[in-house]
Amino acid sequence: MTPAQQRAERRLDALLDTAAEIVDDVGAELITTAQVAERSGASIGTVYRYFPDRLAVLRALRERCVQRFRDRLAAAIGEEALDDPWHVVERSVVAAVDCYRHEPGFRVVRVVERDRSVGDDGLLAAVFADDLAAFVQEHFGLPADSTLRRRFDVAIEVADSLMARAFAADPAGDEWYIDECLSILREYLGDSFGLNEEQARATSVA
Repeated sequence: MTPAQQRAERRLDALLDTAAEIVDDVGAELITTAQVAERSGASIGTVYRYFPDRLAVLRALRERCVQRFRDRLAAAIGEEALDDPWHVVERSVVAAVDCYRHEPGFRVVRVVERDRSVGDDGLLAAVFADDLAAFVQEHFGLPADSTLRRRFDVAIEVADSLMARAFAADPAGDEWYIDECLSILREYLGDSFGLNEEQARATSVA
C-alpha cells in the first residue's frame, strides 16, 4: 500500500469513527454528511469524496461493523475446540453483545438491515444464516438440508430483535433480555442439534 493509500484509509476510518459517534448520539435516521464534516473537522468536499450522500455513509459504516462482528466471532470460535454446535450459536450471541457494548455505531447494522433503500446487497441475516448452517453442518456432520438453514434464519431474526430491545435504552444491555435470547435459541435449536434444553444448558460456555 502506498503512502497516499494509507493516508486515504486513515481519513476514511476517521470519517467512519465520526459517523459512528453521530449514530450513537442522534440515531442513524438523523445523520447527515454535513454533520460528519462539521464534527470531524473535514471539509464537506472531503466527505463527498468518500460518501456521495448519507446513505453511502450508513452503508460504509454498516460494512465496517459487520466485518468487526465477524472478526470477533471468528476469534471466539477459534479460541478452543468446539464440542457442540450450540457453542457456535452462543458465541455468535456473545460476539453481538460485545459489539453492541464496545463497537461505536453498531446499531446501524440493524437499521440498514431493515431499510432496503440503504443497501441492495441482500439481507445480512439471510447471509449469516447460510454461513452458520454450512459451518455447523460441515464441522459437526449434521444433515445437509434446508431445514437447519431456515431454523438459523428464524433464530437470527429472534436474536436480532431481542438484542435491539436489550440495548434500546441501556448501553450495557439489559441482561434479562440477553439471557432470554439465549434460552429461547437453546430451546428452539435444540432439536436440530439433537439436544434437549437441559443438555444444551450443560454445554453452555457463557
